[in-house]
Amino acid sequence: MKLKIRKIHPNAKLPEYAHPGDAGLDIYSVEEAVIAPGCSHMIHTGIVIELPEGTEAQVRPRSGLALRHQITVLNSPGTIDAGYRGELGVILINHGKTEFLVEEGMKIAQMVIQPVLRAAVE
Repeated sequence: MKLKIRKIHPNAKLPEYAHPGDAGLDIYSVEEAVIAPGCSHMIHTGIVIELPEGTEAQVRPRSGLALRHQITVLNSPGTIDAGYRGELGVILINHGKTEFLVEEGMKIAQMVIQPVLRAAVE
């Protein structure tokens, strides 16, 4: 399967698999942001994706950020439908007790591409 991705910000990094066999593509921040304890923030990625029909993208947390900093994806998993053509944004929440600095170029989440089955509702 081919996934079309377009940069809409000059500093955007394309999602990539860190290791062969990984299920998720790493997603990167295109901005710097501070997330206060107990607060959430929409982090911009500077990319637009074009998913093939019959698929979805799930935006999931990174376990290292959750374990070390109590940072996770608020609406986990975030669903990106095949027809969505806006910028990919990631809503991060800080469950920790200290401010967290999101740096430009930081891995903030992972994206897993999945097939979608449509149910016939009766």
